[in-house]
Amino acid sequence: MLGNSIIPLTQIKAVQAAIGNYCQFSPDAIAMKENFLQTALKGDPEDTKNYQILVRKQAEELRRCRAQTWPQEQAIWLRFYPCDVRPGSVEAVLDRIVNKGYNTVYVEVFADSQVLLPPADNPTPWDTVVRTPGAERVDLLAQAIQKGRERGLKVYAWVFTLNFGYVYAQRSDRQSVLARNGKGQDSTKFVHDQSQAFVDPYNRQAQTDYYSLLQAVLKRRPDGVLFDYVRYPRGTGTQSAVGKVKDLWIYSAASQQAFYERGLNNKGRDLIQRYVTKGYITVNDVLEVDKIYPDEGSPLWQGRVPPATEGKDSLQVRYQRLKTDLWYLAVAHAAQGVINFVSFAASAVERNGIPAGAVFFPDGNQLVGDRGFDSRLQAWDKFPPSLEFHPMAYGLCKDAACIVKQVERVVKMSPPKVKITPAIAGVWGKTQDNRPTLETQMAAIRAKFPQLRSLSHFAFSWQEPEFDQSRRFCR
Repeated sequence: MLGNSIIPLTQIKAVQAAIGNYCQFSPDAIAMKENFLQTALKGDPEDTKNYQILVRKQAEELRRCRAQTWPQEQAIWLRFYPCDVRPGSVEAVLDRIVNKGYNTVYVEVFADSQVLLPPADNPTPWDTVVRTPGAERVDLLAQAIQKGRERGLKVYAWVFTLNFGYVYAQRSDRQSVLARNGKGQDSTKFVHDQSQAFVDPYNRQAQTDYYSLLQAVLKRRPDGVLFDYVRYPRGTGTQSAVGKVKDLWIYSAASQQAFYERGLNNKGRDLIQRYVTKGYITVNDVLEVDKIYPDEGSPLWQGRVPPATEGKDSLQVRYQRLKTDLWYLAVAHAAQGVINFVSFAASAVERNGIPAGAVFFPDGNQLVGDRGFDSRLQAWDKFPPSLEFHPMAYGLCKDAACIVKQVERVVKMSPPKVKITPAIAGVWGKTQDNRPTLETQMAAIRAKFPQLRSLSHFAFSWQEPEFDQSRRFCR
């Protein structure tokens, strides 16, 4: 045990400087820092001082190493638990993150109907993660930001976006906020794990609730905010794609009203309403609309430029064209809701001089078949170019080729100058099923995209499962 003794600064310097590959600290440096923390928590003034000195010096060493080591920014995803209110717990977690060479941490702040805010200062409609009696004012997010910076870490707030959580969906005063499809389902009845409750991005109450969350987070001045679940739910099997309007999550009142308002004349609005209500239009619908509004020309809605010949085309040709146009309008309307919501959220963050980023699936914006779309409708290539892009490159293959392919798709389709930070999953030095080691994945990405300077690893709990379980259950 190193406690209860004064360690010369020369010895601290010698141990802390031993950084190996990937900027990871040596076992001796790790053991010394852990021992200092343990004895400092028992009230030892000398080891408290030694611990603080070592933390500062390792922060500088980490900064120096990362500046000359690819990737220059290496991040990890982290969840805090109620038990982390215990003295020294936040320090122990962040120390382990520094030990592994990370200089950025993405702290989960809003997920599964819970927020990482103190019970005594929670202006949101969600419950707090911290529920320990006597810990009503413990602010784990503020602690993580402060203590992270002391260790040379940038600390981002990682928040779910359109997935407001199952508990939120059970509130009687929030039923109109939930996204619904043409069968009247909300996502708790659609996604098998029943843990995902997606909201209608056009709903004003959803925007207000989310804004209250962002304001509370921004008050703590994180180094960035990452938006996750910027999409609609994805079903399984055939429900993983959408091919007709009633598959879309646009049947809540706010989304429907916004859809009808996309009509630019009476014919357009009438056809949109018939299409949404029935799930299709017929030749008779086209005829009826012509009779009701004889003084109008072609049906019009946002983005529709009818061909000059439309007035002379046969009824069947017009019908087929209108049917196709309405389908693409419905898909665009659904996707635009997601884009609008993340744009609104990002602007709230960026107004505070804090960067914002979007987490997404590289294939979330793909076509399926001739006219179908991935049900998530995650049109990330249309997200605001001011955002950082964080594609989840979680492909499963033995040689990392599929992971590189996912990153390649994002690099090719992203707006110019967007910061791209691929998120990869796995652990150091160990393969898992068809998932290569983090080292293998990183080497493959670097070989193909040396221009990328930022990368993240999912997740801390995967790398430290025993320690994570101990924190989770207060052991």
